[in-house]
Amino acid sequence: MALRLISPPPRGLSTSSFFFSGNSRLISWRTLLRFPEKGIVFFRPQSKKMLAVTACVKLEEKNVSETGSQWGKVSAILFDMDGVLCNSEEPSRRAAVDVFAEMGVEVTPEDFIPFMGTGEANFLGGVASMKGVEGFNTESAKRRFYEIYLDKYAKPNSGIGFPGALELISQCKHNGLKVAVASSADRIKVNANLAAAGLPSKMFDAILSADSFENLKPAPDIFLAASKILNVSPSECIVIEDALAGVQAANAAQMRCIAVATTLSPETLETVSPSLVRKEIRSVSLDDILNGGSNSHNEKMQGPQNYTSLPQNPVEILKEKPEGGVIQDQYSTNKNPLQFVGLQGSRRNILRYGSLGIAMSCLLFTITNWKAMQYASPKAVWNLLFGVSRPSFEHNEGESRYQKIQQYVNYISDLEKRGTAPVVPEFPSKLDWLNTAPLRFRRDLKGKVVVLDFWTYCCINCMHVLPDLEFLEKKYKDQPFTVVGVHSAKFDNEKDLEAIRNAVLRYGITHPVVNDGDMYLWRELGVSSWPTFAIVGPNGKLLAQISGEGHRKDLDDLVEAAIVFYGKRKILDNAPIPLRLEKDNDPRLLTSPLKFPGKLAVDVLNSRLFISDSSHNRIVVTDLDGNFIVQIGSTGEEALRDGTFNDATFNRPQGLAYNTKKNLLYVADTENHALREIDFVNESVRTLAGNGTKGSDYKGGGKGTAQLLNSPWDVCFDPVSEMLYIAMAGQHQIWVHNTYDGVTRAFSGDGFERNLNGSSPTSTSYAQPSGISLSPDLKEVYVADSESSSIRALDLQTGGSRLLAGGDPVFADNLFRFGDHDGLGSEVLLQHPLGVLSGKGGQIYIADSYNHKIKKLDLASKRVSTLAGTGKAGFKDGAVLAAQLSEPSGIVDAGNGRLFITDTNNSVIRYLDLQKAQLLTLELKGVQPPSKSKSLKRLRRRLSSDTRTVKVDGVSSNEGNLYLNISIPDGYHFSKEARSKYSIEIEPEDAVVVDPLDGNLNSDGSALLHFKRSSSLASMGRILCKVYYCKEDEVCLYQSLAFDVPFLQKEDPDSTPAEITLAYVVKPKTPTVSLQPPPIS
Repeated sequence: MALRLISPPPRGLSTSSFFFSGNSRLISWRTLLRFPEKGIVFFRPQSKKMLAVTACVKLEEKNVSETGSQWGKVSAILFDMDGVLCNSEEPSRRAAVDVFAEMGVEVTPEDFIPFMGTGEANFLGGVASMKGVEGFNTESAKRRFYEIYLDKYAKPNSGIGFPGALELISQCKHNGLKVAVASSADRIKVNANLAAAGLPSKMFDAILSADSFENLKPAPDIFLAASKILNVSPSECIVIEDALAGVQAANAAQMRCIAVATTLSPETLETVSPSLVRKEIRSVSLDDILNGGSNSHNEKMQGPQNYTSLPQNPVEILKEKPEGGVIQDQYSTNKNPLQFVGLQGSRRNILRYGSLGIAMSCLLFTITNWKAMQYASPKAVWNLLFGVSRPSFEHNEGESRYQKIQQYVNYISDLEKRGTAPVVPEFPSKLDWLNTAPLRFRRDLKGKVVVLDFWTYCCINCMHVLPDLEFLEKKYKDQPFTVVGVHSAKFDNEKDLEAIRNAVLRYGITHPVVNDGDMYLWRELGVSSWPTFAIVGPNGKLLAQISGEGHRKDLDDLVEAAIVFYGKRKILDNAPIPLRLEKDNDPRLLTSPLKFPGKLAVDVLNSRLFISDSSHNRIVVTDLDGNFIVQIGSTGEEALRDGTFNDATFNRPQGLAYNTKKNLLYVADTENHALREIDFVNESVRTLAGNGTKGSDYKGGGKGTAQLLNSPWDVCFDPVSEMLYIAMAGQHQIWVHNTYDGVTRAFSGDGFERNLNGSSPTSTSYAQPSGISLSPDLKEVYVADSESSSIRALDLQTGGSRLLAGGDPVFADNLFRFGDHDGLGSEVLLQHPLGVLSGKGGQIYIADSYNHKIKKLDLASKRVSTLAGTGKAGFKDGAVLAAQLSEPSGIVDAGNGRLFITDTNNSVIRYLDLQKAQLLTLELKGVQPPSKSKSLKRLRRRLSSDTRTVKVDGVSSNEGNLYLNISIPDGYHFSKEARSKYSIEIEPEDAVVVDPLDGNLNSDGSALLHFKRSSSLASMGRILCKVYYCKEDEVCLYQSLAFDVPFLQKEDPDSTPAEITLAYVVKPKTPTVSLQPPPIS
């Protein structure tokens, strides 16, 4: 909910401007009204199309159903793309030549002509076959073809569109015809060509591409599918094509076809019998489409038609007529001109009807966006137009802090002299309070400088300012100052007091918080965005109002100036406000194994569950039965520190992704603004990107920790490309980290906070993406876009996105379309989903967090249905639709029909048994809260539950050799990337000297250790082994071993040196998950 300016997002600049648009202002005037160069255009709420205000304008349209009897009825036009709408055939052939040149094969553009219109696979594969190219990989060639074509030939708005294409499409639309693109090219090329030609995809009622069809032209499948989607009979469809295969496909579909000779000669085209032949797209007239033209298909081609008077924008715009005259807007064709006639009224009538249109559009927007409108107020509109009282926050070069504070003192003095500062209204008595008893301005807060923080706990920007408020609270701890959080909920769930209490506990908030669920103070002060700060003087007067994050220095200077000014006037009261902190009233959290866990990852083969124990600032690893294995970040300290598992620290980590080949776990260390890597082989943690400072870079491209991040919330890992995709919630983008070169960069999203689906990274916008999951085919990433309450699919080839469920499909700036409604596509209502999981069989699982449910999205039908939860927060095991959760946020598939879920506000892990339709709680055994202090000396380590212990006979010799001999089954080999290793523990520590104390096993699983005892007393030795082994190219497995070697009390100091073999045969693991319900006490 950050400030979003009308201009693109600032790079490294924070602003407090009060003139901005989008969801940060609850009333988005640029959404209500759009002002193009001429006239006014309004949005139709149920469509992405635009409506034009054309007062007193009557369009004499040709009745489509009354066309010539011989030609027949026409209801839809199906355009081929290459060679019809776009002059892309020649660039495509040149790109293909480049592909073959890289292979060392010499071809010419003409070689590809016989294969045009048959799809890129045939287009490239046909020439490869003709040239006898051995080992030709069609898919690889296609990928390289698209890379070259998009990079060199298909830049957006590069002018490859044929003259007359846009005009003909607009004419068809104006005459009630449906229009579609049906191309044999893949969607990535279709999108790129339309963008390069300046043809908005919104103009078309359907776009069909080769990706969805097995049989391409000359098979009729794509045209028949288009007619079905458009709900138009094939006999009422006209196809416009340039290739022989396309004309043949139209004939096979029993559709009429107009062929354009942009690629082939008219004589060649007539060999496949099109209905008409025209020179190019601008030669095709509306009369040709509606009546079959004035000549038969065997007659001479017609030349270009006259479209000069057609508007160049696909949206019809109101034109102002000359005084007393008539506006004519003629779509000229050979025989049937269409005219705008009848604009007989005066400008008064235009204004009258135009004003009515504006009013109706505003009413329509208000009705369809009533949730957003309930946050508006007359005061907010006034503040939007005229600003609010506040001093200048500009910092002049060379200006000292003393000078700045004095400037603010003068500003406050001027306010008091003029008496213009409004008095802040009293808190309503019915409001609930947290961390304190109810406060009153005229009583408890009298004599104190107060910062009111208007926040809502879902908002990432509100989270970002919590450290600023904590800084002020510590600095002015012993002075007449306090912060009061005014919780003004966006989502319905956030109005619940218990939900707010959990947020206070989760984020460690220690100042008073009031639940202003009805937005009383919000409206009274004209607040319109989260977060907003209102600085109130000790006399209850509003001194200043600041919106957005990044204002720590301004707030600090203003608070100090107020204390200085009012201190001289002797009206300050330094008596402390009595606090009753929620954290002191919840003993459950002091002993809970987990504290508001965020996300999960799973290693099914090695039976491991990874848990981001977010508010304990650590990662916990258990087996799939809940038995403790290890923790990373043992103290629970909030910090950014690399090192061993004991030494490393995190700050409210969230997303996790496991690299099975290298036994690495990637962590979105959210409040450290960092990407971390946990190495289970070396038991160490390192930082891949970010350094603890919140970034404001919307492009990225830096290496390692030099590249700053902004609240990464979730991650997913592509095991083939070894790319790590990051849901960057803090700046509403998806980023990618290259694990090979360490570069981290923006991948998709322009940084605006909105729900905009586009065909490219820069035409796509997200709203606090908080969950991310890779599709099984590695082509898409599914995104839980929390603030728009939607689930979206990100195309990993184009960087564009599409809507799957939820959200507002029409108004991208409307982030208030939420609720709890199952159904299809955009009719679905979700409420701040934080988790998403790409499952098997085309199923996507959703943690619908604020509805306290787990839902399922079927990709084929786009139907969303509830799997578990009642819609009410609670904690209850049992049948799925009777069980209760509280703000679930993470979800993973553990195999065998079981999903693990982080039940965040209940601070537990749940599991959903899909076969038994049961939701149960995972009992965590051996998991303890982190210890706040570290021992200076590490004690003998506790074995994890997955360690196999091998008992060895006692050793009485004074000296000798230990031979490690680890064997693995046939068909397996020791991992080369993750070296198997051993380490030695002796207790008492100096009783036996072993050399070496640690190291790697040899390639055959062996190692030689020499021991010599320094004491005759009994002691215990333990050899710990971590064995990593793989089968061919499959993922690697590991086995943890412990050889317990007792050294007996020695009787003979001159005993013979011992030769002891420590052997073990590793057996491959078979995942087994029992997950029994916890015992009932």
